[in-house]
Amino acid sequence: MRRHAVTTGWTLAMGAMALVDVGLIMLGMLAGLFTIVGLIFCFPPMIKLIRRRTALARRLTGRWLGAEVLPPYLPPPPPVRPQPDGWYRYQRQLYKTPWWPEWNNRAKWMFADPGTWRDAAWLVLNPVIGGSLVLLPVALIGYGVALPWLWAPQAAPLGVAVAALGIAATPWLLRFYGWWNKLLLAPTARSVLAGRIRRLDQVRLEAADSQAAELRRIERDLHDGAQARLVAIGMTLGAVEELVDKDPEAAKALLAKSREASSTALTELRDLVRGIHPPVLAERGLGDAVRALALDSPLKVTVTVDLKSRPEAPVESAAYFSISELLTNAARHGGAERVWIDISGRGRTLRVTVTDDGSGGADPSRGSGLRGIERRLAAFDGVLALNSPPGGSTTATIDLPFALAAAQRDTPSMPKWMYAVVGIGWCLGWLPLFPQGIVAMILKIVGTDERSWFLALYLPEPLQWPLIIFNIFLGMTLYGLAIGLPLAYSRKQELCGSSL
Repeated sequence: MRRHAVTTGWTLAMGAMALVDVGLIMLGMLAGLFTIVGLIFCFPPMIKLIRRRTALARRLTGRWLGAEVLPPYLPPPPPVRPQPDGWYRYQRQLYKTPWWPEWNNRAKWMFADPGTWRDAAWLVLNPVIGGSLVLLPVALIGYGVALPWLWAPQAAPLGVAVAALGIAATPWLLRFYGWWNKLLLAPTARSVLAGRIRRLDQVRLEAADSQAAELRRIERDLHDGAQARLVAIGMTLGAVEELVDKDPEAAKALLAKSREASSTALTELRDLVRGIHPPVLAERGLGDAVRALALDSPLKVTVTVDLKSRPEAPVESAAYFSISELLTNAARHGGAERVWIDISGRGRTLRVTVTDDGSGGADPSRGSGLRGIERRLAAFDGVLALNSPPGGSTTATIDLPFALAAAQRDTPSMPKWMYAVVGIGWCLGWLPLFPQGIVAMILKIVGTDERSWFLALYLPEPLQWPLIIFNIFLGMTLYGLAIGLPLAYSRKQELCGSSL
C-alpha cells in the first residue's frame, strides 16, 4: 500500500511538471524568436534551462527503472588557446580576450548537438504524452471516488473498483513513462562514440608520454649501467694487451676482473630486458609470470589464477607491470609481510585483486607509482580501485574490460517475445485506438444515438468515458511498443557492438 501511495504522489508531481513544461515551451519559443531577430544571447541560457529540466527527468527515470540514464550530449569544445602573438582566433576574426571565441564555440556546440534537439522534442511531447500517462490513473481514481455522487449511491462498489484500477495501474504507467523518457533522453550511439573517441585521444597522449618516459628510463639505464661497464671492459682489455708480455700475472688479474664485469653487465642487461617485457610472460603467460615474480619477491606471496583464455600481449604486459608495482609498494611503503594475488576472468573482463596485510594509507594522489598504474591501465579502458584505510590492509582491484576473448561474437537476434509484442501492436493497435477509441469519443461528444459496434456506447453512462479513454490509451500503448521495442533493441546492440 505504501508503494502505491508513493507512486501516486510521484504521478501527481510528474503531472504538475508536465503542466509547467507548457510554460517552458512558450519561453523556449520566445527565446527562439529573439534568436532569429538577432538577440543570440537568449539561445545559450534557454538551452541550459532545458538541459536542467531534462537532467531532472533522467534522474527520476533512472530511479524508476533502476538503471542510470546518462546525458546524451557531445563532449564540450576544448578551451581556446592563444596564438603565439597572444591573440585568440575564431574562424577569420581575432580577439584580445578568449571570451568571444569561448562563447561562439559553446553556442555552436549547443546548436549542433543532436542531444539539444532531442531534449526540445521531449519537452514539446512531454505535456501531451507525459501528462496523459501520469494523469490517467489520477483521473480514474477521482472518477471512481465521484461515481456514487454522479450516478447513484448503489454505484459505490463500481466506483471503488475503478479507483482501485487506477491505483493498481499507477506503478505500471509510471514505469512506462520512464521507458518513454529513456527512449528520447538516453545517449545515442553517436554521442557515446564521440565521448569514447575523445577519451581515447586523451589516453593516447598519456600513453605517448608514458612511452617516452619509459624510453628515457631505458636509455638512462643503458648509459649508466651496461654501457659504462662495457666501456670499462674495453679499457681493461686494452691494458691487458700491454701487460700480457711484460707482466702476465697482472694481465691475468685484469682478465679476471673483465670476466666479472662482463657477468655483471650481462645480469644488468637481463634485468633491463625483464623490465621491458619478461621472457616468461611471453612464453608462459600472465599466471606463470606472476608466480615467477612472487618467487623473487621478499614477501610471502600467494597467487591464484583462474583464466580460461589468455589475454592479448599488451594487456598481459599492463597487468603484469601493475602487479609488480603493487608488490613493490606493499614491500617498500606498506610494511607488509604477506600478499594475496587473485587473477580471474569474468566474462570478457580480466580482474586482478592484490591484497596485503600492511599498514594501509595508500593514496594515488600522493605518489607517482599508483598514478602510473592508472595511466598504464587507461590505455585499455582499465580501472584501478583502491581500498587502503590507515592502519588496515590494502586491497587493489584491477579491471580490464574486453581483455579476454569472447566465446561467441555473433549478434543475437531480437527475442521472440519482442517479435510477438511488435506483431500484436501493429495488427491490433488500430482497433482500440481508432474505432473503439477516437471514433467513439467523437460520437460521444456529438451526442448521436448511433451505437453501431462501438462497445463503449452500450455501457451505462458513467462507464462510457473511462472505457473510451482506456481504449485510446491501449491503442497508443500497442503502437508505442511496436515502434519503440525494435528501436530500443537496435540501439542497445549498436552500443554493445561499439564496445567490442
